[in-house]
Amino acid sequence: MLPVIQANNPNGTRRILIAVDDSPRAPAVFDTGAEYARKLGAELYLFQTLTIPPEFPAAAAYSEEDQLPAHLVEVAKQQLREIAKRAPDVVIAGTIITFGTPGQMILEQAEKLEVDLIVLGSHGYRGWDRVLGTTAATIANRSTRNVLVVHAGAVTRKNQTEENC
Repeated sequence: MLPVIQANNPNGTRRILIAVDDSPRAPAVFDTGAEYARKLGAELYLFQTLTIPPEFPAAAAYSEEDQLPAHLVEVAKQQLREIAKRAPDVVIAGTIITFGTPGQMILEQAEKLEVDLIVLGSHGYRGWDRVLGTTAATIANRSTRNVLVVHAGAVTRKNQTEENC
């Protein structure tokens, strides 16, 4: 359950950036952001950043163009389209897919789009996150925007409650 928010949106939240990954938690993160957008009358920007593991060989070593990035973008576009179908009543002002370090890319896009709120999942613990800290921690500590972190435990409890109804 979300905290009670006044429908007249006194804090002026107009734009929300929902940062998702390809984890099973992504739909619940989107649902939480969409619910806030509904209650606040805000528009959404759906965002995903992609990384290519360093163990994949660079295309420069081959005579053909590397098709992996284009393939990853197409897969991400499809995933974001499917997630967006969960809230057909919410205005999605844009879908952004970038390559880079997730924390840095989210912060850059939030500033560029002048969003009022960033919504993202609590942790992924993939790759370097185990060593350097989570993307959520990076965003919460470095962002000049409000940040809503959707915790995996809350998502699990919500899903269990819905299944029992």
